[in-house]
Amino acid sequence: NLRMEDKLKEELKLLEKNYPDAKYYLNFSNPLELLVAAILSAQCTDVIVNKVTSKLFQKYKTAKDYMEADQFELEEDIKPVTFFRNKSKYIKKTCLILEDEYNGKVPSSMNELIELPGISRKTANVIQQNGFNIVTGVVVDVHVIRTTQRLGWTKNKNPEKIEQDLMKLFPKDKWKKIPHLLKNHGRAVCKAPIPICSKCFLSKLCLKIGVIKFN
Repeated sequence: NLRMEDKLKEELKLLEKNYPDAKYYLNFSNPLELLVAAILSAQCTDVIVNKVTSKLFQKYKTAKDYMEADQFELEEDIKPVTFFRNKSKYIKKTCLILEDEYNGKVPSSMNELIELPGISRKTANVIQQNGFNIVTGVVVDVHVIRTTQRLGWTKNKNPEKIEQDLMKLFPKDKWKKIPHLLKNHGRAVCKAPIPICSKCFLSKLCLKIGVIKFN
């Protein structure tokens, strides 16, 4: 019986081996683009977000551009995205704050980021890690929640508590990579509601917590 610590190391090694190209999934070329893409991505697929932003980022280059954009026009520009009306308001409000308080730039601290409209702790983590290479936590999305519970890495359901558990379990140099690996795994194998355990390279190690039936 593997010790918990060895089990975790082995599981992480297998995830890294099986998803060598795992990386952040939204397209962006600067922190402002990342911030906008991250707001758009809430409860929306990255495929749709990347499609929308490929045109959006050519049209709006600065926080001022978004701030001054016509509300209805911005809504039209992001219409394929879920909750596009709310998200267009978040983007405009956030960019107004960026212009007023941060010289049009995206701040890099957690405390400043979570004050912005439409930015949760998860999104702030995403922006810090991928926009500024500052790692202060672990991004916990639906795939991370599901896979970590099944693997027995956490007993918590609350994302912030799961984040705390993962920060205790893994060294800091893995914090940025783990969510990308788990997202890939959650999409390919450890699916909701029924995982494909028969094809899973972690099957022998996985505790399969909460998995009632599997393929």
